[in-house]
Amino acid sequence: MTGTMTGLADRTRAFVREHVFPIEREIIVDGRVMDDGLRVELQKAARQAGVFGPLSPVQYGGLGLDFRAQADVLEAAGSSLIGALALNCWAPDDANIALLERTANAEQARRYLGPLASGEVRSSIAMTEPAPGAGADPALLRTSAEQVGGGWVINGTKHFTTGADGAAFVICVANTGAGPTMFLVDHDNPGMTVGRRMPTLDRTVPGGHCEVTFTDCRVDDDAVLGEVGSGMEHAQVRLAPARLAFCMTWLGLAVRSQELAAERISHRWAFGSVIAEHGMAQAQIADNEIDIIASRSLIRSTAEVLDAEGPASSSARHLASVTKTFVSEAVWRVLDRSVQLHGGLGVCEDHLVARYLVEARAFRIYEGPSEVLRWSIARRVLRPYRS
Repeated sequence: MTGTMTGLADRTRAFVREHVFPIEREIIVDGRVMDDGLRVELQKAARQAGVFGPLSPVQYGGLGLDFRAQADVLEAAGSSLIGALALNCWAPDDANIALLERTANAEQARRYLGPLASGEVRSSIAMTEPAPGAGADPALLRTSAEQVGGGWVINGTKHFTTGADGAAFVICVANTGAGPTMFLVDHDNPGMTVGRRMPTLDRTVPGGHCEVTFTDCRVDDDAVLGEVGSGMEHAQVRLAPARLAFCMTWLGLAVRSQELAAERISHRWAFGSVIAEHGMAQAQIADNEIDIIASRSLIRSTAEVLDAEGPASSSARHLASVTKTFVSEAVWRVLDRSVQLHGGLGVCEDHLVARYLVEARAFRIYEGPSEVLRWSIARRVLRPYRS
């Protein structure tokens, strides 16, 4: 099995290098727009290469990898900003596939999971709201769903709804009398309006990060995903895999940035020798390597727990929080040092690392800000002492 996964990771790396790197440069340097046409083109090439769908169930044309097997493959895919997208394992679709696989009934799986896992469509999840609504604190959720004859009426405003522009459906989290509940809302529902794309630092996600409004949005009873009032419990099924997948792919970008920095300083001369012979440059390369290896080890140990206990277990949630906090900050350090090692050209997008740094800044906020994760980690550690 290990040899098989190593081969798949190698094929993924080769695919990204051959098919994705050139398009990534067109997007970063030439301003080519990442749209659904380009997504479909890349995913078709990934299918032909046999690397499509590492997170998708086998019955929908995916590879159905467990978390341990995903680690090397997603790291290889992450060596490009759009590599994971090409393999159909990028947010928010990656976590929505995991959520639907564990929560959807047979009809919902046919209508939503199948097309999403096979790459026919994109999806979105509408959770985050403008203040004073829910952000990192789900208890502030203000969007409501009122039960009416044969269905529900949803009202509320969301923002940072990733991929909403062009998504086939949105998973909306709304408050009911029984508690937060997830609803499947089709893109053509007249009660849902996808507004502007918010002008964020990261800009390689198809569909952007959008403002979405639900105004007397009527859905049938069969739009409820899971059980009424169990939205937060189902979110836990989604959250740990999402955090770990983020860590795997962004680590891949850190590894590539380290390679670009090492190549750069090995051929650039200053003060009588190549920069790679200067001790301060070597120290930054060494610190990068330490962060990369530590992150990889943490990802793999967390993946083992998710495979053994499931993503909703307390151990899995705790370790996913620890991993996401550490890796997001370690990746940022690696990218920042890589920019520094490029000198003046490090802030020029011709050399890619500048765009990598800007795109990665959101990683320390999305799927849980580092400060909130530290708070939850500390609470779990202290709980037995307080009781």
